[in-house]
Amino acid sequence: MKFGTKAIHAGVHPDPTTGAIMTPIYQTSTYVQRSPGDHKGFEYSRTHNPTRSQLQDALAALDGGKHGLAFASGMAAIDCIVKLLQPGDEVISTNDLYGGSYRLFTKVYATYGIRFHFVPMHDMAAVEAAVTERTKLIWVETPTNPLLNVIDIAAASAVAKKAGALLVVDNTFATPYLQTPLELGADMVMYSLTKYMGGHSDTVMGAVVVNDDELHERLSFFQNACGGTPGPQDCFLVLRGLKTLHVRMQRHCENGRAIAEYLKAHPKVEKVYWPGFQDHPNHAVAAKQMRDFGGMISFVLKGDRKEDAIAVLEKFQLFSLAESLGGVESLSGHPATMTHASIPAEERRKAGLSDSLIRLSVGIEDAEDLIEDLKQAIG
Repeated sequence: MKFGTKAIHAGVHPDPTTGAIMTPIYQTSTYVQRSPGDHKGFEYSRTHNPTRSQLQDALAALDGGKHGLAFASGMAAIDCIVKLLQPGDEVISTNDLYGGSYRLFTKVYATYGIRFHFVPMHDMAAVEAAVTERTKLIWVETPTNPLLNVIDIAAASAVAKKAGALLVVDNTFATPYLQTPLELGADMVMYSLTKYMGGHSDTVMGAVVVNDDELHERLSFFQNACGGTPGPQDCFLVLRGLKTLHVRMQRHCENGRAIAEYLKAHPKVEKVYWPGFQDHPNHAVAAKQMRDFGGMISFVLKGDRKEDAIAVLEKFQLFSLAESLGGVESLSGHPATMTHASIPAEERRKAGLSDSLIRLSVGIEDAEDLIEDLKQAIG
């Protein structure tokens, strides 16, 4: 099946009891057994729930994976992955990443003896140089948040395999519509389903997709034992969102291109970060591993003054100032004080994240209206 057909049909089936075309919301905590241990595959909803099971199957199908696991948030998904590690293990992560990931790595798991190395990953030589005999995990986010850096997944996979480490790709910005990391050698694909996959800013969830049976078994154990599982209502909302993922992402990409080109030509804009530009770092890699370039854009105004950026953010009418991204509505954000505030200022600057940088999540409104909003806000 082509992607659009899979988005609507793969992993889901009509309800066997009623024939309902939409997966029912199984709002139940427990399931009746005929005799102890004699049940219909469901015992307790932290462990399994029919609505969640269909979502997990759908997620696996879209990524070309064998197993999907859904979580109560993207952070719960990341937490489950890091639980695969032991004290003394080392992780190599991109240095330009979501602030919540950085916070979990450095403020939670570093205290348990896991060591994290944050390196720029546009050049795999930096990753190889950070590998030690204790390296167990390589963490890739591509495109990165918020500088839209592009990391070569196939090259990262080669480094991971040589080191005997697992490769995780946070595919939140791209979604499987734009790139499928498992096909490029990743061991795990991680998502904040809150963003593009759900797509309507109405639920918070996360996911991991894998091919390896043993890895799935270990992750499933942590999913159940630690309990970071989503409720059936949230699973239903994401299932509904997946059915329009392909048409939404197509419009996000179209609008993203229009906005990026407008900003690049604007006399008050110093720099625009968008993987679709030929002069964007690793554009050739993006063109090779992505099917389009997405609707996430960051930019810096001339003068690089934080107060100017704040003034623009306050003037927006359609680009709502809010945390998160990937919804049908356009959003704007100031990473230094919002999504990436948990990363120390020195580390942000080292990674190239200016205090005046504005991040846009370009929605699926009419592009002309979005451009008019930029015109009035920037001046």
